[in-house]
Formats: sequence, C-alpha cells, structure tokens
Amino acid sequence: MGGRARRRPGTRTGGGVAVAGTVVCVCLAGSGCAEQGAAAQGAPAGDPVAVLRGAAGRLVGAGSAQTRTAMEMASGGTRVTVRGQGVYDFRARRGRLKVLLPQDPAGASEHRPITELLAPGALFMKNRGAGVPDDKWVRVDTGSLSDGNLVTGGATDPLAAAEVLRGTRTATYVGRTEVAGTAVTHYRGTADLAGAARAATAAGRPALAAAAEGFATAEVPFDVYLDDAGRVRKLRHRFSFVNGQRAGTVAVASTTLLYDFGTAVRVRLPAGGDIYEGTIADGADAMPGGGGEGDSGGGGGGED
Repeated sequence: MGGRARRRPGTRTGGGVAVAGTVVCVCLAGSGCAEQGAAAQGAPAGDPVAVLRGAAGRLVGAGSAQTRTAMEMASGGTRVTVRGQGVYDFRARRGRLKVLLPQDPAGASEHRPITELLAPGALFMKNRGAGVPDDKWVRVDTGSLSDGNLVTGGATDPLAAAEVLRGTRTATYVGRTEVAGTAVTHYRGTADLAGAARAATAAGRPALAAAAEGFATAEVPFDVYLDDAGRVRKLRHRFSFVNGQRAGTVAVASTTLLYDFGTAVRVRLPAGGDIYEGTIADGADAMPGGGGEGDSGGGGGGED
C-alpha cells in the first residue's frame, strides 16, 4: 500500500430553499442546505405533468391537514407579507384560518387577526374591519372575485391551490429535499388557470374560471414539494394581477404548507343573522387583494 489516502467522493449540495412561515431549510455543517439531487437518486417514475395533475385528488384522499400560509405582495415598491394558520378538510372543502395582516408602514399597532372560514363558493371573514361590527361576519362569493379568492383573502384556499396544478402544462423534476423534516420530491413548472378550471371539480371550477379571466396572465409558475405518498407538503405559486384599487400590476407569491394529515377538522358556518349585510368600505383594514360586498347568504350554525 503506498500510504496514499483515498479521497472520498464529494457530496453534491443544492441551493438553499427559501420558505415562508415556520419551515426552514436545515443546513448541515459545512455543506449548505441538503438537497439530494437527481444524480444521487434519479428522477421518480412517472411523467411529472401527470403526477402533478393528480396531486389535488391525493389530498382529497388524505382527508384533512393543518396548514400554514404566507402571501407576499409587491406593488409600487412596497412589499408586504400576510400570514395564516389553520386546518382544512379536503373532502368537505371547508377550512378555518387565522390570518395576520402586516404592521402598518408608519409603525402603527398590528391589526387584529382575521378569522376566515373557507367553504365551497364562499369566504367568511370576522374582524374584517372597515365598519363591520365585531360580532358580524362578512360573506364573499368567491366566484364573483376577479382572482377566485386565490389572493383576496390574504391566503390561498389550500384545495384551490392544489387544483391549480390540474392545469399543469410543463413540469420538471428538481430533486429530493426535506420540508419540515419530511422527505419530499421537488418539482417546478407552470400551470394554466383556464386548463385548471376545465379539469377542476364542480365545486372548484367557478373560482378558477374567475381567476383565469381576472389575472394579468393565466399562466402560473409554481414550485411544489410532494411527500412519498404523493401529497402536497409545500406549494408556492407566483400570481400577477391588475389591482383595481391601485394602478399597475401586483406580483403575488403565495405559499401553502400542509402537515399533520388526518387531523380533526370541524368548521361550522355562520347563521344568516350573523352575517353583515352592508357594503364594505375600502380602508386600511382591507384585504390585500381587494374586498367584496357583504352577502346575506349563510350556512347553519356559528363559529366553533
């Protein structure tokens, strides 16, 4: 033996993945953020486009999950981030989120959290502000919104976010990595909102069709991370829309994180008498994507 030490093969490392909320890319000492690349394990079997078009169906099969959301908006040199956390039932298409608005640029105290209830065709908001009584809910018909509530509520409905993938046109395998300690497969691609609307379930079709008409472009770039069961763990869309409240186009990056699948979810919609019937004035408390008018429709029961 010549006494010459054999050199160990180097390990490939990928770039750090920036994420919103509480999920962070864990960096290994001296090696950067771990991203086990395609060269190490090879791309998974199956056409990525077909895999992603079926992702929404796999969430329905999972039943429910906890979720964290982050929506970053940039307009006229101003950038704000709205964060949310809650639960979602994919089979009933119902969810409950607590949405935190950013602090005022002038440094004013933070807004009270807005409670949002998500239901097929409707968004209910409490602590909406702009003259709405504290004990009343605002109901918005999501099919009437120009963005289909992909942006207006400050958080993208988790199932609607996954149904955007039904319109996947291009997709490539990026590599293996981790999200919140779970091994995932990272894909990057673009989806077409009109195609997503055509392929969506009957309950999800009106909102996606509205978004296809209302956004500045119907093409949506995305990054998605699927666990080994094919369920979405993290999904980041980049939307672009023309804001009627302000001149110019608004760029929006919406991130949805899903975890604790099978968690118990119980969402009771407000009774008709608990819904504010007036018109919402635009104001400092308005949701970033614009508001809507109060609607007297409702469901049975009240908030949990």
